[in-house]
Amino acid sequence: MQSHLLIGAASSGSGKTTFTLGLLRALKNRSLRVQPFKCGPDYIDTRHHRMAAGSPSINLDRYMMSDQHVLDLYARYTAGTDVAVTEGVMGLFDGYDGMQGSSAEIAGMLQIPVVLIVNAKSTAYSVAPLLYGFKHFNRSIKVVGAVFNFVASENHYSFLKQACEDAGVEALGYLPKRADVEIPNRHLGLSLDEDFCFEEFADRVAELVEKHVNIDRLLELTTVSESIHSPLERKQGVWHLPLRTAVARDAAFNFVYEENIRYLHSLGEVVYFSPLKDSSLPEVDFVYFPGGYPELHLAALSANKPMLESVRRYAEGGGRLLAECGGMMYLSDEIRDKDGNAYPMAGVLHQSATMENMKLRLGYRTLLYKDFRLKGHEFHYSRLAEQKNPLPSCAVAYTAKGVETDTPLYRFKNVLAGYTHLYWADPAGNEWFTNYLYGKE
Repeated sequence: MQSHLLIGAASSGSGKTTFTLGLLRALKNRSLRVQPFKCGPDYIDTRHHRMAAGSPSINLDRYMMSDQHVLDLYARYTAGTDVAVTEGVMGLFDGYDGMQGSSAEIAGMLQIPVVLIVNAKSTAYSVAPLLYGFKHFNRSIKVVGAVFNFVASENHYSFLKQACEDAGVEALGYLPKRADVEIPNRHLGLSLDEDFCFEEFADRVAELVEKHVNIDRLLELTTVSESIHSPLERKQGVWHLPLRTAVARDAAFNFVYEENIRYLHSLGEVVYFSPLKDSSLPEVDFVYFPGGYPELHLAALSANKPMLESVRRYAEGGGRLLAECGGMMYLSDEIRDKDGNAYPMAGVLHQSATMENMKLRLGYRTLLYKDFRLKGHEFHYSRLAEQKNPLPSCAVAYTAKGVETDTPLYRFKNVLAGYTHLYWADPAGNEWFTNYLYGKE
């Protein structure tokens, strides 16, 4: 017997992540085998999931992934587990185009029961029509219960329970309004600061979930007698030689999709290095610089001259290197902080990245590169400073709705770099990646 649930909400800011982390830790504390998932392209929530549950969190995304890949991932990672917990994105029905790409679409596709997290701040019985609407709006989505957040008192919860009864949605409990269960925010998603005491936070929320939420009933409502899907037999590619990959991983670079890294492991050995602390790149066939928070470590990154020189020599010597967002910034001549102070970087790409006048850029991206369609997501506050002769983009970028946009992809020798966090683990759409890795372009 397994429990499968998707944690959805009426809107962002309802407390999905806080409740998800508390539930994951509470289930782990019960010695249950828990598998977390995240709807959409988020790479910060998944890291928190892993810390709370003790197992890697996997993205499920119907824009970046084929349907078969989503089915395969869910089946493969839920096999042998007791509970699968999927955290939704934004509001339950919010997608990149109507309901397309929404949490509800994932719930319907995978037949996952939905537990709604409802922001109860400044409301009571008025949640009844909201709950009724979410339960009946789309019959392919099975809303089995509700948990309320920011509840002021037991008396407040009594009104919310009455609303649930009249709306036909079971009340499963609540989280009280408390300042010490709020996750601190950075300018880019949830904080991953080393000084944030995550373990204490997760235990604190788990204690509240155990006390105020009927976990046993939640698991009962979401239990199925057999796996929702059977894993597909994976077809292994045939490579001429195994690849050795180096992945940048430290406090400055850590925004990765778990399945991307798993795919690299399938091609050969994967080693890790720190642009903050190490003095040179390891001997490898391919280097991956993911995004992260380089802007929070500018002095240390710039002061590590041996690593900067090692990266520059590798790139200029024709080494294969993929850099995304913060990784691309690291390859630039310099990064300027929000006050305009410049910090020299690797100098592979002759441009300046800056945090001055920060403005959010986000959304799904499709990059037309040669004869391929690269899928990914853009999310950043930095920008590239204007210059007389900007580097030309080697791809044409489009939004999820097919509108051309100016998101660049740069090519220097065998270096690919851009703002898009690319997904390459789906066999149905990663020919561009394997061709690039093996020099078959």
